[in-house]
Amino acid sequence: MKIRAGFTITLGCTAPTPFIFLLNVHPSREPDLITADRIDVTPDVDAQAYRDGFGNRCLRLVAPAGEITLHSDFLIADTGREDEVDLSAPQHEVNDLPPDVLVYLLGSRYCDTQHLTEIAWKLFGGTAPGWPRVQAICDFVHERIRFDYMRADSSRTAFNGYTDGEGVCRDFAHLAVTLCRCMNIPARYCTGYLGDIGIPAVDDPMDFSAWFEAYLGGRWYTFDARHNTPRIGRILMATGRDATDVALSTGFGASQLVRFDVITDEVID
Repeated sequence: MKIRAGFTITLGCTAPTPFIFLLNVHPSREPDLITADRIDVTPDVDAQAYRDGFGNRCLRLVAPAGEITLHSDFLIADTGREDEVDLSAPQHEVNDLPPDVLVYLLGSRYCDTQHLTEIAWKLFGGTAPGWPRVQAICDFVHERIRFDYMRADSSRTAFNGYTDGEGVCRDFAHLAVTLCRCMNIPARYCTGYLGDIGIPAVDDPMDFSAWFEAYLGGRWYTFDARHNTPRIGRILMATGRDATDVALSTGFGASQLVRFDVITDEVID
């Protein structure tokens, strides 16, 4: 299948402001691109592309005073299959994990494991390790947090999500990631496109989405505590320890969001 995806984002700045953007598809999906994943910037400014420490594609620039618009519109091929499920995927002993995976066992800015470790072991210590344990965590988070766009809070940590019981997709992902790490399961935060493909369309405006990946059986598997069901057409953009590492935009100065449009639609030939 083919998916058309992209965005138009306009920011307003009162003075020249440096920015870092993570708005390209992840390198792992580059072979699937049918048309170029190019970001057009208006007005034209000097922009530099680079890879961060997690392998994500980044763009850095200095936005002039006034408004700056970033736009992308591309086609990408997709298998049309749902997220892979492997009920037999085993959990690794910590001593057997590859060195580059160990960082995803540690606490981070939004994944405050120090506040949830005791809770996690009380909740999931009796579950079967491996896939069943991660799924049990997803089930719990899915029921624990009530999704509400109007209750988004950029300062909310995983523990806050646990106590507040409300939030948006990033809060589902942060809590699930943190509980996995508390149970010695490496987990990383993911952001990308997820359209209403294979499900009834909803009336909410399209947005980017957050989910997570757990390291089981020698590889990363996709999990989504918010929807808690395999989905079709997921397009990964970036992975990291939490939302800090994969923020769509990071500005080093005052700015205001003027426009934010996202598209993710299946192309019907």
